Amino acid sequence: MKSYVFPGQGSQFCGMCNDLSQNYPILNELFKNAEEILGFDISKVMFDGSKDELMQTKVTQPAIFIHSMAILKVMGESFKPDQVAGHSLGEFSALVAAKVLSFEEGLNLVSIRAKAMQKACENSNGTMAAILTLENEIIEKVCKNVEGVVLAANYNCPGQVVISGELQSVTRACEILTEKGARRALILPVSGAFHSSLMSEARVELSKAIDETSFNKPICPIYQNVNGIGETSVEKIKENLILQLTSPVKWTQSINQMINDGATEFIEIGPGKVLQGLIKKINREMITSSPLL
Repeated sequence: MKSYVFPGQGSQFCGMCNDLSQNYPILNELFKNAEEILGFDISKVMFDGSKDELMQTKVTQPAIFIHSMAILKVMGESFKPDQVAGHSLGEFSALVAAKVLSFEEGLNLVSIRAKAMQKACENSNGTMAAILTLENEIIEKVCKNVEGVVLAANYNCPGQVVISGELQSVTRACEILTEKGARRALILPVSGAFHSSLMSEARVELSKAIDETSFNKPICPIYQNVNGIGETSVEKIKENLILQLTSPVKWTQSINQMINDGATEFIEIGPGKVLQGLIKKINREMITSSPLL
C-alpha cells in the first residue's frame, strides 16, 4: 500500500523547483496560475530568491505547496495514492493530492493561511523550540506547569518534540527540560508560535476562507494532524483543518496509524527529505522514497 506524505514549513531551500521547471515545460502553466492567485512572481523568489526572502511565512508556505504540486503534475497518471498525509502546511498539499481541492483552491487557502499566520506572528511575541530525547509525558507536564502559553506543538518522531508559545514561557520550559535530561532544548529560527493559541487570530481568518470553499470527497483517506486518523468525511476534514492552526501536529501518531492501516511504502512529495528522516525514526523497517529530487 503506497502512502504519500507532504512536507511543511522548514523544507524550503534557495533555488527550489528550478530544475523541475527547466526539465518539464508543462509546469509553465502551473507557475502562471500561481502568480495570478498570489499577485506576485512566486517562481522568481523560488528560483532566485535569498534565504531571507524564502523565510517569510507568506512566501514560504506557497512556495513549498507549489513545489509539491509541481511534482504531482509531473507524475501525472502514475500518482495513485492509497493514503495521504501532510505535516502542518503539507496537509493542504495532501488535500489536493486526494482530489478534495483543486490546485487553485488549495493555493488560495494556503496564501490566506500564510498571510494570517504572519500577521498573528507580528502581533505576538512567540517562538518554538526543539526538545530532543525526552519522553512526551515529561515535556507535556513541564509545559503545563510553566506560567504563560507553552505546549507541545509537534510530535515529529520518538525523541523529537517541538514546543511552542510565548518567548518567555518557551525559554523557561527549555531551561527546566534541560534539567530534566533533554539532550538539547534549542530555540528555533521561526517567526512565531505555530500550532499554539497565539495563532487564534489566524484561525478565524482561515475558518472563514474554508467555509467559503467547496470541498470534494477524497479519493483515499487523509491522515490529519489533529487526530492522526484517516478521514474521508468532508465536514470532519474541514473541521480538523481549522483546528490544526492552534492544535499540536501529531505526526508520529499519524504515521503509526497509517502503518496499522496497511501502509507498506511512504513516498515524500515536496522539497527535501525531512519527512523521510522522521518516518525512518518512527519505524526503521518502513521503505521511504521520493520520485523526483
